[in-house]
Amino acid sequence: MVLAAGLGKRMRPITDTIPKPLVEIAGKTLLDWGLDSLKDAGVGKAVVNVHYLPEQIVAHVAGRKAPDIVISDERATLLESAGGIVKALPLLGSEPFYIINADTFWIDSGQPSLERLSLAWDAARMDILLMLTDLDSATGHCVGTDFLMAPDGALRRSWGDPAGLIYAGAAIIHPRIFKDAPTGSHSLNVYFDTAIAAGRLFGMKMHGRWITVGTPGAIPLAEAAVAGALAKAV
Repeated sequence: MVLAAGLGKRMRPITDTIPKPLVEIAGKTLLDWGLDSLKDAGVGKAVVNVHYLPEQIVAHVAGRKAPDIVISDERATLLESAGGIVKALPLLGSEPFYIINADTFWIDSGQPSLERLSLAWDAARMDILLMLTDLDSATGHCVGTDFLMAPDGALRRSWGDPAGLIYAGAAIIHPRIFKDAPTGSHSLNVYFDTAIAAGRLFGMKMHGRWITVGTPGAIPLAEAAVAGALAKAV
């Protein structure tokens, strides 16, 4: 599931005419950075939700060969992160699935992070497994950390503690957590907190450079980070 329905207000004036997932960084759209990561992890089908300037996203993904794209249409109502997933559940099936944000991406160092996330997944212990990064490996991140991770990978809120880790916009989720979910607009943070309370929210630290692009001024920083990360990988 690729979350691509946001309004991108902080990216104006660029997003006055294009949706944020189609903003280009180093010659590739934010959306394609994410879809390529899914393709490289062996994902065959990706559900992409749309709301703002949806025709542009639909037309763009029509040109991709892999993964196969299925559109979840939220033109009528913007449903936020969890609401969008709940609407798309009939398209996603009953097995655990990846979710990724369409406005962040990463350059892996070594084994692809989504492959590592899949290998770390344990449905017997986990309801949600988050990909995380540290402050030193992030570009464009302007706020504090999100989670503290125990030695076994269990997570709790960090409340900005600099020793904590940042949620890196990718996760594996078991659809059972949405069994009694409301159908309206609501956030995934509700489910993170429920999983913490049940001892079933876990994390995995990625290897590489994580990049978030929140404003037009962040674009040159992101492109420099991509260039640096790719040069380091050679």
